[in-house]
Amino acid sequence: MKRFFTVIIAIVAAISVTAQTTHFYADRDGEKLHFDHYTAIGVEGLRPCVIFAFGGAFARGTKADKGYLPYFKALTEAGYDVVSIDYRKHLAKGINTKGLKGAVVTMKNAVEYAAEDMLAATKVVLDNAAKWNIDTAKIVACGSSAGAITALQAENMICNGDKRAEALGEFNYAGVVSFAGAIFSVSGKPKWEKQPCPIQLFHGNADSNVPYNKASAMGVGFFGSKFICKQLKKMDTPYWFYSAQYRDHSIAGDPMYVNREEIIAFIERMVVKGEKLQIIQEVSDAKHPKTKTRFSVTDYLSSNYKK
Repeated sequence: MKRFFTVIIAIVAAISVTAQTTHFYADRDGEKLHFDHYTAIGVEGLRPCVIFAFGGAFARGTKADKGYLPYFKALTEAGYDVVSIDYRKHLAKGINTKGLKGAVVTMKNAVEYAAEDMLAATKVVLDNAAKWNIDTAKIVACGSSAGAITALQAENMICNGDKRAEALGEFNYAGVVSFAGAIFSVSGKPKWEKQPCPIQLFHGNADSNVPYNKASAMGVGFFGSKFICKQLKKMDTPYWFYSAQYRDHSIAGDPMYVNREEIIAFIERMVVKGEKLQIIQEVSDAKHPKTKTRFSVTDYLSSNYKK
């Protein structure tokens, strides 16, 4: 019995994250938004910070989901603070089905509201950076699925001088880590008026939730990791593209458990040390047999919003 309780205590300790505080950062549409701040322990001087956005198709999810805590703990043990944010879940009530225009506007708002909220949370982190010993030159945006879209969209908004990013001044993220993310555009392929920061992209080519390459019609749609990687290569921007053959949307969460070494290596090499690398890591695993890799816009919608 004693051994049993020892094991239980060890498991609890392994998944817990210490020094967590919660902070209010914005009031949007009557919704009070907060973030949880997890502080790296035993690190002297200024620390890098990872600002994380959860997944959930802009309709569900929570910043304190237990599934994320081991990842946050790994980051704090590596010497990084973590800020896990709330953001508006604009699609909680569904997509406007009154014509194509209504659906597009609903989706555009969902993505841009979430990105706007991430930028607002970033502003509060910047304002408190001196007090919290955070290095403002080493702030990384990170997210899973809808949260990955949020992080990439926020970076794109900064690079394009979007007015919603003006409060940040000359700030830009030092890096982005995206687990199955994309950029939403209503005017064709994403534009980058300024060179983006180094970006790490994890994606499976059998993902029916978020496009691996792109899903667009008449210039409106999502442009995924493969498409973004091609753009970064042309702009000579540092990137790390982890491309998984026949992997589905599970890669929106799995890297937080099985690819921590690659994530920390990306932050250390391309963010902290500033190495200008372009890495394509193509992975094929026999336990993931050949499956469908081409999907329609309807497939993506039905995978995320079955009702």
